[in-house]
Amino acid sequence: MKLFRIRSYSEYVIHTQKMAEEYLHYQTVENQILPKKKKKIFFHGFSYPAGRCVKFYIDYRCPDGSSINWRETIICPLTKLNNRLRGSLHLFDIELMAYPSNIIYITEQVTPLYSFLSERYRNIIGSEYLGAKVNLGDMNEKGIRNEDLTHLSLDDETVDHVLSFDCFEHFPDHQRAFKECHRILKPRGKMLWSVPFNRNSEQNIIRAQRKSDGSIKHLLEPEYHGDPVTSKGCLCFAHFGWEMLRQIRESGFSDAYAVLFWAMDFGYLGSEQILFVAYK
Repeated sequence: MKLFRIRSYSEYVIHTQKMAEEYLHYQTVENQILPKKKKKIFFHGFSYPAGRCVKFYIDYRCPDGSSINWRETIICPLTKLNNRLRGSLHLFDIELMAYPSNIIYITEQVTPLYSFLSERYRNIIGSEYLGAKVNLGDMNEKGIRNEDLTHLSLDDETVDHVLSFDCFEHFPDHQRAFKECHRILKPRGKMLWSVPFNRNSEQNIIRAQRKSDGSIKHLLEPEYHGDPVTSKGCLCFAHFGWEMLRQIRESGFSDAYAVLFWAMDFGYLGSEQILFVAYK
């Protein structure tokens, strides 16, 4: 599996020019997987988290019936992890190289991903945002820890790695969340994350803002994402562009880059998948 580490929009433009022929190959392979008039598709590949060959399951159509959402499908039957999350675990091992004893903070707790990692890393800390009904840093009656990513209860420089998958977009002040992640990381600590990302945009796309009185101003049609602890969903405040990496560096990180990858054998399909890494 090839990994391409990109640090700016200009680097990405050069990358796409060099990859033009390869992109055509990716598209051909993916089109061959999708037989016509079928809603469910299976194909064989290697699930990295499961450590074995499996028959991946693909939801053929998006909820709107328009096309396949490669990023959120290609489900491993053993781990129940989709394309995005299996790739995240794969990149976690390659880019962060965590020891079993490392202290890891992940911005989720009631998910299959947290369950998978908690069996392998004894010092993992997971959390969800539970609002004002539970004090930050405390747990509710179900053992779920409450944390606000913009006001973490964790002490300075106490965490080896931070993991956050599709979370930063739900904060009106995402740069404050970046700074909090930097604060809790030990020197040379690393962060791995994903967000809704427009790779063809230099700038972040702000969808909503929180006004001084606490109300929400919608700049675009409201967009809500699934929330594991409530059926109400979470408002998406931004789709990120390459500006995000600059903001990460401004938050104190010494380096930040995108990792682009595609691999038929592992089921990482849908053009190039993209994740992000930062070093303190």
